[in-house]
Amino acid sequence: MVATIGYSGVTGDGMQLKWAVLALAPWFSGIALADHDHLQELPAVEVTVHAHDSEGHLHKRMVNSPDAAALLQDYTGAYSYQAGGIAALPNIRGMNDNRIRVLVDGAELTAACANSMNAPLTYISPAAVASVNVLAGITPVSMGGDSIAGTITVDSARPVYANSADEWLYQGSFSTVYRSNNNGLSTALNATAASDNLSLNFTSTMDRGQSYRDGNGDKIRATQFERHIQTLTLGAKGEDEDFVLRLSHQEVPHQGFPNQYMDLVGNKADSINASYSREFAWGNLDTRVYWQEVHHEMGFFTSEKPGTMPMKTHGKDMGYNIKATIPLDEAHTLRVGNEFHRQTLDDEWPAVAGSMMMGPNTFVNINDGRRDRIGIFAEVESQWDSRWSSLLGARVDHVRSSTGRVQSYGGMMSAADTLAAANFNAGSRAASDNHVDLTATGKYAFSETTSIEFGYARKTRSPSLYERYSWGVGQMARNMIGWFGDANGYLGNPNLKPEKANTISATLDWHDAESKAWQAKVTPYFTYVQDYIGVEQLNAGLAGNRANLRFDNQDARFYGINMNGAKQLWHDTPWGEGRVKASLAWMRGERINGDSLYQIMPLNARISLEQKKGAWSNGVDVQFVDSKTRVDDARLEPETGGYTLVDLRSSYQWTKARLDFSVTNLFDRYYALPTGGVNYANWKAEGSVGAMGPLAGVGRSVNVGLTVDF
Repeated sequence: MVATIGYSGVTGDGMQLKWAVLALAPWFSGIALADHDHLQELPAVEVTVHAHDSEGHLHKRMVNSPDAAALLQDYTGAYSYQAGGIAALPNIRGMNDNRIRVLVDGAELTAACANSMNAPLTYISPAAVASVNVLAGITPVSMGGDSIAGTITVDSARPVYANSADEWLYQGSFSTVYRSNNNGLSTALNATAASDNLSLNFTSTMDRGQSYRDGNGDKIRATQFERHIQTLTLGAKGEDEDFVLRLSHQEVPHQGFPNQYMDLVGNKADSINASYSREFAWGNLDTRVYWQEVHHEMGFFTSEKPGTMPMKTHGKDMGYNIKATIPLDEAHTLRVGNEFHRQTLDDEWPAVAGSMMMGPNTFVNINDGRRDRIGIFAEVESQWDSRWSSLLGARVDHVRSSTGRVQSYGGMMSAADTLAAANFNAGSRAASDNHVDLTATGKYAFSETTSIEFGYARKTRSPSLYERYSWGVGQMARNMIGWFGDANGYLGNPNLKPEKANTISATLDWHDAESKAWQAKVTPYFTYVQDYIGVEQLNAGLAGNRANLRFDNQDARFYGINMNGAKQLWHDTPWGEGRVKASLAWMRGERINGDSLYQIMPLNARISLEQKKGAWSNGVDVQFVDSKTRVDDARLEPETGGYTLVDLRSSYQWTKARLDFSVTNLFDRYYALPTGGVNYANWKAEGSVGAMGPLAGVGRSVNVGLTVDF
């Protein structure tokens, strides 16, 4: 959500941009989240952003977008691909949401939808986020399991308490944000009452918007949305223990998806999340138990993308995790733990009265689906001396999945699905997988200004319920499966094997002796995935030139380089503080035969100039994205042109209030999203003629936010 000022060609200017960015980025390579007083030193695989940091990084993202996935933009190599207005799906180094472990307040959630319309990050509004943590590639075994790309943790604020037993703390805030492009509105109410050992907090957020317009002023149909979330948090603490209970309710009355055949017409979720931690003489114990139930429905709610076909899903996530941290001596710390996660899923498509195609029976896509994972892990973190440190870990997980009998609509036009259901019911509907994950990292400081961090990781992921058990072979049944925004049809594969990823990575870090004036980081990485769950093309040439695909195991490789930098430009002057930040990401994702994989972001870079003086904070962000010509031919992925994007932002902080202002896509130019899939909604509305073009990004938007503390 930025602006196009330079060029939009696929060649020529794209090559000029590529060389310009490659030449410029090393001058500014360094960590992108350094504050104006000093540059944070963070592990090579991890970036944390806090809502109340001095530069307001999360405030900026809250104003620009109601989608929590937008918060990932501050991590180089992580991005999201467009789905609904509050449901973009994360991607780390070319690997998508199913390959990422996403924890929301420590709970592991999964999408209860064949199109991932209710993915984990949809259950929290940016206004409620206190911190975002991204661990890419070489993830500690204590933070990763059943995932190969990395881990994303999104946390709301911890309970706050009064300073002494003689007083009570009462505090709260109200914020509102308006976005002009889609007439969007977000509000958030936060209220707390607390003693010195008890805390009660209530948070209510609302996000809504109409369909947005691209840089040409054309409406991108079926992009409207609305969401309401209420959360009650109870905290209690003692001298050496802490307890937090969260009760949450979410409702999404509607959400459009321009690159899907259907939209969301209802999503209700209730969750319970309890954590307990305690310090003992031997170390620390952290425990958590969680439960979430989701009732989800897809259909059609707007004349921008009409139709008739109800699809209902009922899902549950439940689990626990236990972790003990035990200092062995001054140099070594042991962490051991046990985790359990269960997903249950029922996915049914009710018959439509009077329809020969969708009736007379209910189409049962997944019946009593279950996916259980239990795991144990151990890791040792060591500080060998002032220069050397290491982290060694191993974990073992067992994953079992199963589903019951299924059925087709049963009508005369469902003969192919009726036969497929009979074959599916006669086959094996249960699978068990064993995972062995390993992580080994080391860090060596050559001097006060130079260090290197390097490592290796083996990670494993088992197929999802939809990847294994989507059985329908009729064209409509196939088209209802798929979270990729490509309008292709998908068929599951009960014989899928788990993905096994082997990653090596290293990070070179340079900075000044006091870590105040400048810093530069360069991170190359390489991942080889055995039995990567890709697709085989069954046939092409359907309406809109789409394809029918079947999930299939293939070997694949991902490699690239991330560069980050920050430099202080001026300090303690009449202009306050000033700095420049830059980042660059180049990646490749391909099958072993060299064919490109789907939704791989092209070369991209970001440069930010920031200034802070007193209560004022100002910034200009420029993003460069190269043309995308390496595309996934099996999925008929469209090529896109390169572009340059500019954002302006400013904020003013009073004692009890904060005003945020931004302009995204300053020059209101048109650009196509490299990972946005196809614009099915517009193609359908314009007569379903020709090929589906790529989905366009958001045109200019003026965004204003106000937060008042009380």
